[in-house]
Amino acid sequence: MDGTLLDQRFDNWFWQEHLPSRYAEVHGLAQAAASEALAPRFHAVRGTMQWYCIDYWSAELGLDIAAIKREVLHRVGYLPGALEFLDKLKASGKRRVLVTNAHPVTLAIKNEQSRLTDHFDAWYSTHAFHAPKEDAVFWPRLHAREPFVPDRTLFIDDSLPVLDAAHAFGIAWLRAVRLPDSGRPRQDTGRYVAVDGVAELM
Repeated sequence: MDGTLLDQRFDNWFWQEHLPSRYAEVHGLAQAAASEALAPRFHAVRGTMQWYCIDYWSAELGLDIAAIKREVLHRVGYLPGALEFLDKLKASGKRRVLVTNAHPVTLAIKNEQSRLTDHFDAWYSTHAFHAPKEDAVFWPRLHAREPFVPDRTLFIDDSLPVLDAAHAFGIAWLRAVRLPDSGRPRQDTGRYVAVDGVAELM
């Protein structure tokens, strides 16, 4: 979802600038000091379900993360060409499945702005499976719920650990996104066939 269809610029700004600013206000800190205090806490849980869980961060930081996200919802937007790609995918008759590490509340909030789920036949938050996409145990759990054929499935993501887990499960058609954040340079995509954005897949 984020960094593949929706512009990750929002998430990077939210977690690296906006949230530290709000945390600084609450705790009477300079923003730089707030960012310095938050960085190791973020790093400690990166790649786990806690990292993606706004309930966890609300409790951990004493802030209503969902409410703060809603305040800046207008900043959520699609990556260039993503909507056209989704329309093309629909016209192709393929089954379209959204799989995201985003918390269900985060997905619901972003959906208010983007109507993203309108473009899919099914959508899943990994929170329902108790493991993120980069965890090997996630994929058999998803497959039990959504019985796709791995060697006929196209999976697109901007995260190398996620793509590694999908590859290990046997998904044959993998594509990495080089420009998940429209405001940053291309990122390294390792061994994976890459596109700047999903529009190239049309």
